[in-house]
Amino acid sequence: MLKIGCHLSTSGGFAGMGRTAVSIGANVFQFFTRNPRGGAAKPIDPADIAEFEKIAAENGLQTLLAHAPYTLNACAAKENIRTFARETMADDLKRMEHVPGNLYNFHPGSHVGQGIEAGIGMIAETLNAVLTPEQRTTVLLETMAGKGSEVGGRFEELRAIIDRVELKEKMGVCLDTCHVYDAGYDVLNDLDGVLREFDRVVGLERLRAIHVNDSKNPFASHKDRHEVIGGGSLGTEFFRRLINHPLLRDLPFYLETPNELDGYAREIALFRELYEGQEA
Repeated sequence: MLKIGCHLSTSGGFAGMGRTAVSIGANVFQFFTRNPRGGAAKPIDPADIAEFEKIAAENGLQTLLAHAPYTLNACAAKENIRTFARETMADDLKRMEHVPGNLYNFHPGSHVGQGIEAGIGMIAETLNAVLTPEQRTTVLLETMAGKGSEVGGRFEELRAIIDRVELKEKMGVCLDTCHVYDAGYDVLNDLDGVLREFDRVVGLERLRAIHVNDSKNPFASHKDRHEVIGGGSLGTEFFRRLINHPLLRDLPFYLETPNELDGYAREIALFRELYEGQEA
């Protein structure tokens, strides 16, 4: 079965997100753990969690992907920003235990002139400070477009972070189609080759989720600007091949395209039309 969804607003709580997901034909969804620009998170409401669990069970909702705020930078030059990243991640992971067994995704960060090795070390240091043996949430490093001083634009950088994490079993990767194409991995013309390279460097067993986004910019542009499905340089046919690839088709796919809910509903319906062989 195709696992397809999109990014949803948290304004209605978990139950509200669950109802919205069902209304647009999604069976997975992504959400921000708090305001994407940072700040305190709303308190967890046990009644809201219980209602969501009922909605999920009745409607077949599956893997939740929590996204850390964009302001989280675990390898910032300023110590107070790194402290914010560490404290926010630790709090987010505690909150995720109210919906155990799901995923938490974050942008590795920008080393802002300190150098890639320093950035990798700081990110791993943060992860070692926040990961716990008892947690039931898998933390995902997102593949990045490689703009500026971003860490994570190359598979080797993700592997280097994971290598320095003590609780490696808690770690995975979220592959963003726009980001990897903008970073210089030609998924459009050589998807198999890119997957082989990912497997060689990181290991396909670590690939746990995919952000499905078209790109406003051409190959290797290092721009990171998402486009609606079929409206960018990747095109609809690429996404048909992506979601039907034997190594990928069982993973959860999350839309982050520039859309409102009606646009997401159309794209989810499109993906179900493109999915082959099994119930969409």
